[in-house]
Amino acid sequence: MTLEEKLRILADGAKYDASCSSSGSTRTNSGGIGNAAYSGICHSFASDGRCISLLKILMTNCCIFDCKYCINRKSNHIKRAIFTPDEICTTTMNFYRRNYIEGLFLSSGIIKSADYTMELLIKTIKLLRYKYHFHGYIHCKAIPGASDYLLKELGGLVDRLSANIELPTEKGLKLLAPNKNSNKVTKIMSYVKENRSESYAPAGQSTQMIIGATKETDLDIMNKSEKLYKSYDLKRVFYSAYIPVNKDKLLPTLESPPLARENRLYQADWLLRFYGFKVNDLLDERNPNFNILIDPKANWALRHLDEFPKEINSASYYDLLKVPGIGIKSAKRIIACRKNFKITFEDLKKMGIVIKRAKYFITCNHKYFINSTYFQKGFIEANLILEDNIKENKKKEQLSLFP
Repeated sequence: MTLEEKLRILADGAKYDASCSSSGSTRTNSGGIGNAAYSGICHSFASDGRCISLLKILMTNCCIFDCKYCINRKSNHIKRAIFTPDEICTTTMNFYRRNYIEGLFLSSGIIKSADYTMELLIKTIKLLRYKYHFHGYIHCKAIPGASDYLLKELGGLVDRLSANIELPTEKGLKLLAPNKNSNKVTKIMSYVKENRSESYAPAGQSTQMIIGATKETDLDIMNKSEKLYKSYDLKRVFYSAYIPVNKDKLLPTLESPPLARENRLYQADWLLRFYGFKVNDLLDERNPNFNILIDPKANWALRHLDEFPKEINSASYYDLLKVPGIGIKSAKRIIACRKNFKITFEDLKKMGIVIKRAKYFITCNHKYFINSTYFQKGFIEANLILEDNIKENKKKEQLSLFP
């Protein structure tokens, strides 16, 4: 098998791991400018905000496990391949020299055992670091169940070290991935948290949960995420809408991945990490799932209209963050500007703050953007849904060069 064929198979096998922002394109160059090879290029972000392109591949798509939801499960009849450590190194260096990438995202199916697979991953990255003198960003997936001494060595070689929790509950994991144990994953997380330093996994750790393969509610998923953030100091929890790539009686019958639900979970995750919200603020036993039609922040505001409207010229920073449509940068800009003058709705527009959503939940100098009689849940909810539908329809329209 040629190196190019291996690259095609193992980049395609890696695309289902959502721990990076995107994967490769199948669009080929037919004589024009640029090249979107189907070998996986994904993106991560540095601490200074730079977008980093990564080569995203599996070492192998062979696996001793038979997880029902996984394209690479051992019972699937698919093309299998395995990179040697030298092949991964030469491919990475060739991509880097051509300025396609700045780093590597490396994962693998499990062959023979967790320790055997980890040893191959370590051998690969040691070659890359010491023989090829590659000092770029490397994110590697640790193999649950591997020995601590291997975890210690791998963490000293990579920038980010992570392990996938896969499913939100142990019950779901036993149903669809009986060979796996979430305790083995959290053991890795604990080890990384305790040992993380400038020389050990300096970029921290992340994990992934598959959404929609089992029957957990959004409340179950977000409670799991909140616990993971608190217990293991994760940088990110990634949510991957279940893609129906396999047929099995234990799997749900979906026509398409639940992408809208995935999007709501990401929005809620952002609120947890940066806006001071708790899971119990957003969901409860009576409302265990997010409203697909309205984003979580706006939905929370509609359920707490008694806390609104917020007066722009006097609301605290954290109160401003609760207003739909106002983010961290906008809130800071408002706080800075109102020291010098009384802010009006027109001023908000000039400051670059989009008030399409915020206008229903704020006053400027104690005046509403529209008549105060319209400050009612039904009216606001209908308009928010209408605006979102218009936005979605515009996305589907082809832009014209001419008005």
